[in-house]
Formats: sequence, C-alpha cells, structure tokens
Amino acid sequence: MELDYINNYNGLEENIVRLYNFNKAEAILFRDLLIDVVITKKQKLDVSQVDFIDTENYNLIFGLFKTDEGILTKDNQTFFCVLTIESFRKMIRLLEPFCKKETKSYQYLYDLDTPTDLLFAPNAS
Repeated sequence: MELDYINNYNGLEENIVRLYNFNKAEAILFRDLLIDVVITKKQKLDVSQVDFIDTENYNLIFGLFKTDEGILTKDNQTFFCVLTIESFRKMIRLLEPFCKKETKSYQYLYDLDTPTDLLFAPNAS
C-alpha cells in the first residue's frame, strides 16, 4: 500500500490524498488497524509507523475529533484526517468490499465538502 497526494487534480483547486496499490490482505490489515487504534483505543493512527504502507514523501494521521473536518494540512506533506467516531465507523463499512475480494474499483472514504478528498484505490490509475 502506498500513500500519495495529488494537488489540484481537476483544475478546480480540489486535491486527493490517496491510499493505493494494495491487495485484499493489506485492505484487511488497514481496516483492522483503524478499528483497533482509532475506534477501539481512541488513539491517533500515524500511517508512517505502519510497516505495509509506503509513505516516502507524505504522511497521514487519522484521529478522532468532535466534528467532521476531513483532511487538513499546513504543508501538503503531512495530512490529518479528523473525523467523528461515527464517520470512522462509516469508513470501516466503505472499506469492507475491499476486504472481501480483490477489486479494481475505488472508494472515497468520506463525503464532506472540503478541498481534499481521501481516496482508497487498489490500482494506481
């Protein structure tokens, strides 16, 4: 699994933080980490500390917040995904199809009106 950032991908000042290039086994590991660290333990999940995620140029930190803010950044290199516990539970449901079978589809992991989206895509395209 790899992490990257696509700035202004459509010419409308909209951006994507993308988790991509993974298989079913890695999708399961990622889902289980979110459940264990963020939902159960209510701690931050720093993906740069996760062995199976390549974060060469970027970092993504998931954490609970009282409101859904989506992806925040100050430098376009370190990103914070701050959502409510209910939104993280919804994210887990959105990850389920990737944990059941190999697929070429993709999924945005939250639906907020923010400039940066979070994309989960097994393929790089």
